[in-house]
Amino acid sequence: MTDTTTLIQQLRALLMLTQTEEQIARIRVAQARTDAVRRELQQNAGHAAERTAAIAQQLRALGGVADVVTPAMGRIAAVLKGTVEQAGPIDEALLGDLQLEHQLLDRATYLKVLAQVAREPEVERLAERLITAHSATVEWLTVVLAETALGGPAALRPTPLQWVAASALRLAEVPVRFAANTVNRALETAHSAGEQSGGTLTGVMDDVVHRAGALTGAVRETVDAGRVAALRRGERIARREGNQTVAEAAAGTRRDLGDLTAEELPIAGYDSMSTAQITEAVEEITEPQELDVLIRYEETHKGRASAVSAIQTRLAALAKEAVGIDT
Repeated sequence: MTDTTTLIQQLRALLMLTQTEEQIARIRVAQARTDAVRRELQQNAGHAAERTAAIAQQLRALGGVADVVTPAMGRIAAVLKGTVEQAGPIDEALLGDLQLEHQLLDRATYLKVLAQVAREPEVERLAERLITAHSATVEWLTVVLAETALGGPAALRPTPLQWVAASALRLAEVPVRFAANTVNRALETAHSAGEQSGGTLTGVMDDVVHRAGALTGAVRETVDAGRVAALRRGERIARREGNQTVAEAAAGTRRDLGDLTAEELPIAGYDSMSTAQITEAVEEITEPQELDVLIRYEETHKGRASAVSAIQTRLAALAKEAVGIDT
C-alpha cells in the first residue's frame, strides 16, 4: 500500500510547480500578440490558481501540515526563470515553459497511480483534473513553438531582451554592446524590485512585468527606426550598383521588421479588405512566411486586432498540421 506521506510529498511538489506555472502565465500575458491569446493566458493563470487551491485543500484533507513556504518558492522560481531567460531567444524560454508543463503532467500521472494504490478517490480525481489541464497546455506550447519554427510570428511576442538576443544572432548591425547594456538594465530592474520593502512578492513581480512591457515600445522603436533607414539606403545603393544578392537580403530584413508596402503583400488589395475578407483570403495561404509578412504589415500599418487574430489562427492551423495535432 502507498504511504500517505508519499502522496503528501507529491502534492507539495505539485503545489510549488503549479505556483510557478501561475506566475509564468501572468508574465506571458504581457507578451501576448493578440487579445485572444491574452485572454487565454489570463484564464490559464486563473485556472492555475484554482488548481493551487485544490491541491492545498487535498493536502489538508490528508493531514498535511499547512505550508506557506512552498507557494512562495514557486513564485520565486517563476521570477528567477523570467529574469534569466531574458538573455536568450524566446524559443528557449518557451522550451523551458514546455519542460515545466511536462514535469507537471508526469507528476500528475504518477500521483494518479499512487492515489489508485492508496485507495484515495479524491486525490485520484484531482490528478485526473491536473492531467487534462497540463495535456492541453503541452499541446498549446507545442503549437506555439511550431509557429516559431515555421517562420511565422508566434502567439507570444519576445520581450525586448529576447527580441534583441534573437536579432543579434541574425543581424550583424545590431550592436553587441546594446544587447549587453539592455540585459544589464533588465537585471538591475529585477534586482531593485526585489529589494523593495513593504511590498508583497506578487506586487514585485507585477512591477517587473510592467517595466518590461513599458520598455518594449521604446526599444523596438529606437532600434527599428535606425535599422530600417539603413536598410532602405543599403537596398537602394545595392540595386543601383546591380548587386541583387545584397539588395534582396536588405529587402528581406526590412520586411521582417514590418517595413512593407501594399504591393509587397501576398494578398492583392489587402488594404481595402475587411476582416471577414482577410479571414477567407488567408485560408488559401500555405506558406508561413507569407502569413508572417501579413501580420507584420497589419501590426505596423493598420493595427486591427481582429485581422491579426485571423491571420494568427491560420498560422496556428499550419503549425498543428506540422506537429501532427488534429485541428
